Amino acid sequence: MFVNELQDGMEIDQVLLVREAERRPRRDGGDYLRLRLGDRTGAVVCMVWEELGEIEELTQPGAPVHVRGRYTVHPRFGPQINLRGLEEPAPGSYAPLDLQDGPAHSVERLEAQLRELLATIRRPHLRALLERVLGEDSELWALYRVAPAAKLYHQAYKHGLLEHSLSVAQAVSAISATFPGIDRDVAVTGALLHDIGKLEAYTEDEDPPGRIIDLTDAGRLQGEIALGYYRVRRLIEEIDGFPAGLAQAVTHIILSHHGTLEHGSPVVPCTREATLVHMIDNLGGRLGSFDRLEKELAPGKRWSSFDRAIEGSAFFADSPVAGDDDAASEPEREAA
Repeated sequence: MFVNELQDGMEIDQVLLVREAERRPRRDGGDYLRLRLGDRTGAVVCMVWEELGEIEELTQPGAPVHVRGRYTVHPRFGPQINLRGLEEPAPGSYAPLDLQDGPAHSVERLEAQLRELLATIRRPHLRALLERVLGEDSELWALYRVAPAAKLYHQAYKHGLLEHSLSVAQAVSAISATFPGIDRDVAVTGALLHDIGKLEAYTEDEDPPGRIIDLTDAGRLQGEIALGYYRVRRLIEEIDGFPAGLAQAVTHIILSHHGTLEHGSPVVPCTREATLVHMIDNLGGRLGSFDRLEKELAPGKRWSSFDRAIEGSAFFADSPVAGDDDAASEPEREAA
């Protein structure tokens, strides 16, 4: 049974993934262990009060654990598991794909769409820049292809950066034909590279089945925008004759894509292209949060709980009737 299917009072006897494990002080002295255990549909809190040392070894973030207990919904503290037992899972007792999230479409499909988009870039210097990052033989492409887009709120899973950046670039490409004055090549290039700093800002536990995303030291000390700017700046300097104005247009998109100083951008968007990428990036992140909340939604429910990313609750109407002209096809679930 998935986490989003659990109801108050249900008994739990299954394998879940350790998302977080934190030792905290108790008011009466000593410590307790606060765990977040989950699967691809969500997570639930679990407190450990005894035998902390042994449990800590078993519950490293990213590890699968066999959990026995009762799922309860506390009126003040919300959903949690009253733990009865926790042990290492037996081999073959769980499906790794049930524990980890992933894109709606296969990575092969995402890459094919990316290659199609790259072929439409006409400016030779921009194509050379993108080839250094996204070329099939590039070392950066090997990292870009698997990197997450975030730690928590949207596309926080393997291939998330590719999925997010591609969707932003595709939307930017389409809208560029609608509004006059937009340099499409610059806007699409900026969209594909706007989050490139996340290659250095995030790290993951590579051991299956868990992929725990956290900030690196560089991510904490410098931030993904600064890391992205300097990486692209260095790549541009390696390309002979790269026009200064073109370099400025692309790097401005990276520096300003968070939109405001309060949100971490050192400058606000000052060009059409930077404004467009910021707006679509923000939209993509918010819609990605709806995808996450829909996966976590309990069967039969239409409203999510309050979510910080969208600053409210999400509403999901009933699915279209099968056969309706407007009905969407079932999204592909990515293989491992």
